[in-house]
Amino acid sequence: MTDAADLRGRTADLLAAHPPATTERLAFLRARFDAGLAWVHFPEGLGGLDAPRSLQAVVDAELEAAGAPGNDPGRIGIGLGMAAPTILRYGTDEQKQRLLRPLWTGEEVWCQLFSEPGAGSDLAALATRAVRDDGGDWIVDGQKVWTSSAHLARWAILIARTDPGLPKHRGISYFVCDMTDPGVEVRPLRQITGEAEFNEVFLTGVRIPDTQRLGEVGEGWKVAQTTLMNERVAIGGARIPREGGMIGVAAADWRARPDLRTHDLHQRLLKLWVEAEVARLTGERLRQQLTKGQPGPEGSGMKLAFARLAQEISGWEVEFLAEDGLTYDDWTMRRPDGVDFTGREAGYRYLRAKGNSIEGGTSEVLLNIVAERVLGLPPEPRTDKDVAWKDLPR
Repeated sequence: MTDAADLRGRTADLLAAHPPATTERLAFLRARFDAGLAWVHFPEGLGGLDAPRSLQAVVDAELEAAGAPGNDPGRIGIGLGMAAPTILRYGTDEQKQRLLRPLWTGEEVWCQLFSEPGAGSDLAALATRAVRDDGGDWIVDGQKVWTSSAHLARWAILIARTDPGLPKHRGISYFVCDMTDPGVEVRPLRQITGEAEFNEVFLTGVRIPDTQRLGEVGEGWKVAQTTLMNERVAIGGARIPREGGMIGVAAADWRARPDLRTHDLHQRLLKLWVEAEVARLTGERLRQQLTKGQPGPEGSGMKLAFARLAQEISGWEVEFLAEDGLTYDDWTMRRPDGVDFTGREAGYRYLRAKGNSIEGGTSEVLLNIVAERVLGLPPEPRTDKDVAWKDLPR
């Protein structure tokens, strides 16, 4: 069984064969994947060594100390945090071999075609249709919205309705969509920040081979649960150091500007600091639980805490900085590669944090998940649960 000493040895061998100072970045990342040091808990041949997930930190520490290049997880987070676990669980051997390596190295960016204008909080009400033709391919028509990185993506994870005669959760199938195919149109959505990191995606007669389906026909909602559970862990459960992230920025502001301090702001900052630390430690506990299996609904609680804290901390910071908190660097419409919560000014953080309670599952939906699946409270009445999707009022 692979242990920490073995992983240190394998990492040393990788560094000796591919010195970071003289090896091109992509070549190093490919070699790391092939050595099984990308995701050590993944199977051999797919970037891993079938090792305990907890040992990934051993590899990461050794590579960081050696100055090895990273794969820019902020840019490819959807692929790493959502697509990869779903492909690993439901993909065919051919799909895993083709998709996972360029996903991890960042050669191919992924996006998520889930939400629609009429199916956001109630995702299972989606109307995008996939109809199978005589040759066995699927022809997809519909519209998706709030799609991060669609303007950068080569691939998308897509859910579409394949049987409108079934109840809404049962007539859905899950596909991998090539974003370069004819019929895929990406349009920017400008946000309150002035930027357009999100997009709307129009699918018109997009042909998807059946070989790009994940899971069985009609079981897309089941497959999507794997994606969604991993998404919420990815958003709310990222590993950060003590006093890291947004609370670290707020604390630095407090230390740098004694002229702006008040007793009330101090008390509020202390409360937020404690809550951020509790959330950080809870995230560590959740990651330890992940070493024993797939993420569960507890990730929804972490995402809830992340959204609330981001909004409250950014609000505190704007209030503390007074007129300086209202400054903003550039309202030019841009299409960034990712989100930077700590490297921008307070005004950006305040505006961008408003989306945290919507993206990755609205806070209202996540509260229901925590109530029903974690606390075991009675579910809300659902009158549409056993009604065919085509008969639902819209």
